[in-house]
Amino acid sequence: MLGLQKSFGATRALKNVELEVAPGEVHALIGENGAGKSTLMKILSGAYTPDAGRIELDGQPFVPENPLHARRRGIAMIYQELNLAPHLSVEENILLGEEPRRLGWINRARRREMARAALAELRHENIPLDARVSGRPIAEQQIVEIARALLSEPKVLIMDEPTSSLTDVDTENLFAVIGRLRQRGVSIVYISHFLEECQRICDRYTVLRDGETVGAGEMATASLDEIIRRMVGREIKEIYPRHPRQLGEPLLELKGLAGRGKPRSVNLTLRAGEILGVAGLIGAGRTETLRACFGLDRVESGDVFIYSRQQRRCTPGRSLAEGIGLLSENRKEEGLMLNRTLADNLTITRYAPLARFGLISARRQRCAALDWMQRLNVRAAGPEQPIGELSGGNQQKVALGRLLHHDARILLLDEPTRGIDVGSKSEIYRLMGQLAAQGKAIIFVSSYLPELMGVCDSIGVMCRGVLSEVRPASGWTEHSIISAAIGSTACPA
Repeated sequence: MLGLQKSFGATRALKNVELEVAPGEVHALIGENGAGKSTLMKILSGAYTPDAGRIELDGQPFVPENPLHARRRGIAMIYQELNLAPHLSVEENILLGEEPRRLGWINRARRREMARAALAELRHENIPLDARVSGRPIAEQQIVEIARALLSEPKVLIMDEPTSSLTDVDTENLFAVIGRLRQRGVSIVYISHFLEECQRICDRYTVLRDGETVGAGEMATASLDEIIRRMVGREIKEIYPRHPRQLGEPLLELKGLAGRGKPRSVNLTLRAGEILGVAGLIGAGRTETLRACFGLDRVESGDVFIYSRQQRRCTPGRSLAEGIGLLSENRKEEGLMLNRTLADNLTITRYAPLARFGLISARRQRCAALDWMQRLNVRAAGPEQPIGELSGGNQQKVALGRLLHHDARILLLDEPTRGIDVGSKSEIYRLMGQLAAQGKAIIFVSSYLPELMGVCDSIGVMCRGVLSEVRPASGWTEHSIISAAIGSTACPA
C-alpha cells in the first residue's frame, strides 16, 4: 500500500500512508484510537475507496471494488466491530456467502461439517451451531467471526483486535492458528492494543499517528517504550497508576446469587474505595453476574444487598436510582444509541444538572459533553457528531463517560478497556483509581490478566458459574488465576 490518502469531509483520516507485508509474515499495525488503522484496512478489504495512492497484491496493481471482490481475491478481514448477521445461526454466519452447493441447492450436511471444523480449529466445538448468534456472548460471537474468516483460506488476513474479548486460553489457541497460517504463507496484518501480543507473534510493525506513518521496523529489536512513544507522541511514565485509598463500608453484597443458567453461586462483598476484579473463561458467568446485579437478568435465588439494604426486586431503573452504573461489554447492542449524538449518549441517564425550568439546556448539555470529551480524550468532531461515526475505542470512552456523568457510586464495568489503545487505557486506569479514592466501588471484569493484577485491590475467579474465593490481588499470579479459571484449583466440578 503506497501513498494512501482518505478524507471524510474536512477530516483527513489518512495522509500518504505506506504499508508492506511479505508472504508468511505477521505484521503489527499499531496506533491510538482514531489513528487510521481501521480506515486503512477497510480500503484494503474493499469497504472504502481511497482518494489517492495505490495497492499492489502479489506484485500486481489491485483495485478492490467491494468487500466481496477483495474476498474473492484472497483478502479476509476480522472486524473489531463484529460484522455478523444477528438473526442467523452460528452455522449460517460461518458459511455466509460460502455455502457449499449440490445440484443448485445448499448442501446442509456439508455446511454443518465445515462449520464444525472451523470451530474445532479454534477449539470451540462446544458452541451450538443452531443457536442464533445474537443470543451468544460477545466473546463467542468473536470466535464465530474469526472462524468465518479462516474458512475462506485467505492469502491476506486482516485481524482487527481479534483478542479483545478473548480469554488467555482462547488467545493461545488463536496464536497457534496464526502460527499454522504463517507456515502456509498467509500474510497477516495484526491490529492490537495489546503490545505484548504484538511483540510475541509479529515479525515487523508499522505505527500510525493522526493518519500518518510515523515509524516501522523489526519487532524483535523494538522496545515497547519506543513504540508507545511513537504511538502517542509523548511518554507514558506509568501504565498502571496507583492512588492511595482506604476501604470503607460494604456498598454491594452478593450472597449465593444465582440466575437462570448462570451464575450458579456468587458470594462477594464490595466495599467503598475498592476495585474488585473478576477473571474467568468465556461463558464462566462473569457478564451474567453483572447483568443480574443491575437488573437486566432475573435473579433466581440468593440475596443482593445495596448499602446494607436487601433488594427484593432488581430493575435497571431502580439500580440507576440507587447510583449503580453498568458498562456492557456489548456497546453496540446494549451500551449506546448509535444513531444519536455523542452528547445524548453521554447525558441520557442524568438530565437534572442540565435542566432549567424543566427543560434541557442545549448549552449545558454541550458543555457537559465537551468536559467529558476532554477528560476522557475522546476524538470526535464535536458533541453533535453521531456516535456511530466514532471509532470503537472512542465509543467505549463515551459509554464509560455516561457512568461518570451519572455520578454512579457503584460501577459494574464489563471489559471497559476493550478496543482501547494503551495511552487511553492508562487514562482509564488512572480515572478508576481516582474514583476509588473518592469512595466509589468498582467491579472490574476483564479477560486481560495484567490489567487485573495491576489495577485491582482484590480478585475473584469465575468457573462454571461459581465465583471462587475473593482474595487480595497480591495473593494471585497469572498462573493461579488461569488454573482456577479452567477448574484445576478452587473450582467445583
